[in-house]
Amino acid sequence: MSECKVTRVHHVVEASSGQARAGTLHTSNRQVPTPAFMPVGTQATVKALSADEIESTGANMVIMNTYHLWLRPTPEVVRDMGGLHEFSRFAGAIATDSGGFQAFSLADRTKLTEEGFQLSSHLDGSKLLLSPEKAMEIQGMLGSDVAMQLDVCPPASASHTERVQAIERTTRWARRCLDARKGAPPGTTPQAVFGIVQGGTDVELRLRHLNELSSMEFDGLALGGFSVGEPPKKMHEALAQVAPRMDPGRIRYLMGVGTPADLVRAIGVGIDLFDCVMPTRNARNGQAFVREGKIVIKNATYRSDSRVLDETCACPACLGGYSRAYLRHLYVAGELLVHRLVSLHNLHFYGRLVREARLAILRNQYEAWSLEKLRELGQA
Repeated sequence: MSECKVTRVHHVVEASSGQARAGTLHTSNRQVPTPAFMPVGTQATVKALSADEIESTGANMVIMNTYHLWLRPTPEVVRDMGGLHEFSRFAGAIATDSGGFQAFSLADRTKLTEEGFQLSSHLDGSKLLLSPEKAMEIQGMLGSDVAMQLDVCPPASASHTERVQAIERTTRWARRCLDARKGAPPGTTPQAVFGIVQGGTDVELRLRHLNELSSMEFDGLALGGFSVGEPPKKMHEALAQVAPRMDPGRIRYLMGVGTPADLVRAIGVGIDLFDCVMPTRNARNGQAFVREGKIVIKNATYRSDSRVLDETCACPACLGGYSRAYLRHLYVAGELLVHRLVSLHNLHFYGRLVREARLAILRNQYEAWSLEKLRELGQA
């Protein structure tokens, strides 16, 4: 694979343990230790949490969404307010997803053409065209540190022909995204662009697409189109063959994945960066991640449970002494505080997980650490 000269974002690998890597992602004025997990702040907010609270979980980077911020408050408003960092008050690094996954998830409102996605707004039904150029324009106005190329994400049920068509179109759109970034107006804030590799669980297609995108001047490479309905075992089998062959000189980002065990396994095959709605979405559904897996706080078994969620956790819920019984009461009563406390707990859990993984890599003990962690999670 070709070497890529990067000027906006670069990733320095500081240690390895087997295929696992520990490093630092450098943006223009921010640094993110890796492996790293990005909380999802779709609407320029991680639901129910302030910027300071997000940072308290150990998160040095978040991901926000192009499609949703395009609709409201509009990229022009965000730009005029100083960009996403100033607008959201988040001091760490910010990535923006391009909107390709939203086109996938809103398939009943979307028509795919060579020009882009013809969308019907989920807010008011207005007609929109999200093209590669428009995705770059919007992300430029949002002022994120990292912009993602617009891609086509096929479902797990897609045929071989549909997957081929998706990667071929994603490659053509990749060139258009890079051309659009080169044509950004003078004075535009330097913004990295990451390419997105598709292909489902078909390793041959994944490697073909990886080689195509690796030849382009992307600042980082991401694996998209996983966790879209395929069995987890097939995903991990594909990851084990694809991730180690990604360009070692660029950051390796696995999009939209996943469970704590998913992160442990993916780090072990060389992935550096993750995002997923699971910690906060599960929290809103009353699920808390703990050392032995997860608990469903609404269950009656916790009605008189005086224990905190995890005695070793430093989140406000656990350090504050909030019992499982109290959290269950809040959830059953529909009180908003439970969403905040369990969201903070889950993000602290993910933050600690990647910090422990990084330390194990630095000590060259990742294999032993990961096996023990998977056993602890009941996923060995």
